[in-house]
Amino acid sequence: MTAEIRHDWTKEEIQAIYDLPLMELVYQAAGVHRRYHAADEVQVCTLLSIKTGGCPEDCSYCGQAARYHTNIKVQALLPVETVIAHAQKAKDTGSTRFCMAAAWREVRDNRDFDKVIDMVKGVNELGMEVCCTLGMLTEEQAIRLQEAGLHAYNHNLDTSEEYYKEIISTRKFDNRINTINNVRKAGITVCSGGIIGLGETHHDRMAMLLTLATMPKHPESVPVNALARVKGTPLENNPKVDIWDMVRMIATARIIMPASVVRLSAGRIEMTEAEQAWCFMAGANSIFTGERQTLLVTPNPGVDEDMQMLQTLGLKPMEARKEAHSC
Repeated sequence: MTAEIRHDWTKEEIQAIYDLPLMELVYQAAGVHRRYHAADEVQVCTLLSIKTGGCPEDCSYCGQAARYHTNIKVQALLPVETVIAHAQKAKDTGSTRFCMAAAWREVRDNRDFDKVIDMVKGVNELGMEVCCTLGMLTEEQAIRLQEAGLHAYNHNLDTSEEYYKEIISTRKFDNRINTINNVRKAGITVCSGGIIGLGETHHDRMAMLLTLATMPKHPESVPVNALARVKGTPLENNPKVDIWDMVRMIATARIIMPASVVRLSAGRIEMTEAEQAWCFMAGANSIFTGERQTLLVTPNPGVDEDMQMLQTLGLKPMEARKEAHSC
């Protein structure tokens, strides 16, 4: 398997990679991974919900949508000093990236956005990579974030363009692409991946990967999420994502976007240590942690548990390299 960076992939090529015998697929992905990344390093990132719940969107997977009864407590935007304290704690426990998430449909030019700008400045001053996920963003807003020191912006595609309308009706797939383009224009690195387990077909998964892999510049970071089934959401009874589907998605993403950081994201709480090890072998080189053993509003392994796992597997936290990688 060649490890050249291409932007002209076809869906048939991606499907052929995904369908390789599992051992061969993982072997090829591991080889590509070693050409572009240190095989024993995993970037530890911390994700903090700075504004929780009450979102007007209807994303079928999300417990923060106001229209679903999920028992998730709505929380106003956190004070700037509280967020900086969380970031310092994350840095002290080994994180090199700090991502701030707000349950907004879109960024509005108001005092809350001014506070987020101050948060970005404060976390940047700690020497951490700063990432935000705040919903839809204009080019002007992206420029403000970039000038404040934002390193990366997360805006997942979630699924294929064809299946998107089955999961979300309050915005269009093109809105996602527009925000990613605005982030790029502002000189911020892009973090964009998707979720499997939404009820999509394998065709949808390949279509999502095709969109990412044929962008003029690949996302510097590609999160691969397994659906976290939140009680009260329309997808609460979906079946658990098969671990081999996760491994195949990670390995395929690694091969077609070799220089990107592939992030093993939501769903780790339902994976054993051995299953996570397969994901690392397949090319994942980042994990998200969260305080109080949560990832936003869903369960997640604790920091101490993650550090023990890395030690067991002979992996080490990636050191801070602000210009090298992104969320």
